[in-house]
Amino acid sequence: MREVHKKIIDAVIEKAKKVCPDSLALVGIYGSVLTKEEHPRSDLDLLIVIDDDNGRQLSKTFILEDEGIGYDVYCTSWEMLEGDAECGHGHISKLMDSEIVYSRDEAAAKRLEDLRQKAAEVLTSDAVIGKVFEIRDQISREYGYVAAADSIGMQRAHAAFMISLCFDAVILWNHKYFKRSGKYVFEELKGLKVPENFSENIDGIVRADSSEKLITSATKLLKSMVAFTTITLEKPAPTPETIAGAYEESFSNWRNKMYDAMERGDKFSSFMNLACLQSMMDDIGSELDIPQFNVMEDYRADDLKHNAELFDSELERFGQEYKKIGLDVLRYKDVDDFVADYLRD
Repeated sequence: MREVHKKIIDAVIEKAKKVCPDSLALVGIYGSVLTKEEHPRSDLDLLIVIDDDNGRQLSKTFILEDEGIGYDVYCTSWEMLEGDAECGHGHISKLMDSEIVYSRDEAAAKRLEDLRQKAAEVLTSDAVIGKVFEIRDQISREYGYVAAADSIGMQRAHAAFMISLCFDAVILWNHKYFKRSGKYVFEELKGLKVPENFSENIDGIVRADSSEKLITSATKLLKSMVAFTTITLEKPAPTPETIAGAYEESFSNWRNKMYDAMERGDKFSSFMNLACLQSMMDDIGSELDIPQFNVMEDYRADDLKHNAELFDSELERFGQEYKKIGLDVLRYKDVDDFVADYLRD
């Protein structure tokens, strides 16, 4: 550690004694100084853990003119570290790897160690996969902002955040976290599982000189991330208990609306009601082993009769899943027939 770094650390501890003696819990070093990758213009990455807002007096952002280096003496609350321990992102080296150079007491050191243990347990468990799915949702939202932005500058800004989220998702998917600074991310991913054409798609975004090229590369990146993080689970076969009522519900909710839309020439309703059937088939297919239904593939905006008949044919195709397990669609010839059976039950 350079002498200037030692002086900064000593100053933080000394100031804490003067202005907030009960606030400073821990001081640690992480980043390039710790990994021995510092260069003549490296700053100092400090973990300064405070117990209360009074400790924020220790924060300071400044530039040393003789070195030409900017420093950010930043305070971290226990709540922030607890958030890091949940592993919602891949940059938790500050929590996991900091070398503690000052500890107020054993209780503070133990609290940090407990959080490190918690993070380690999350990383090695299936819980981290759920974190990746949450990040994937964020990536999808950023992609939407990329596509909707009014200028290439804003597209680039959202695409950059999209890339950062992709890095988080990939490292966590491998049950690891980044230990080094951002410029080493590709090195840290070497030997790990990554999405197809991951580097190429990111490079396409970086090099894009038009909105069209940027969106094309962002689209490829998103698709590769979705494919990379998709888990195919063995799903159970339908049973009367798990599938009963789905056919009847679909018929009740949307079937007659499709024909009403046809008669009124209502393209919007035809489109939306057909999409509702698609959504229901998707929900059932996500839980049970049934054939895939791609209802919307054959939607025709200028042929509403075709759409109504398409609804019927796809619903009847779903009815075949009833027959496979010996389940009948629940039909009554009239309301009296229904009432008699309903009350008999």
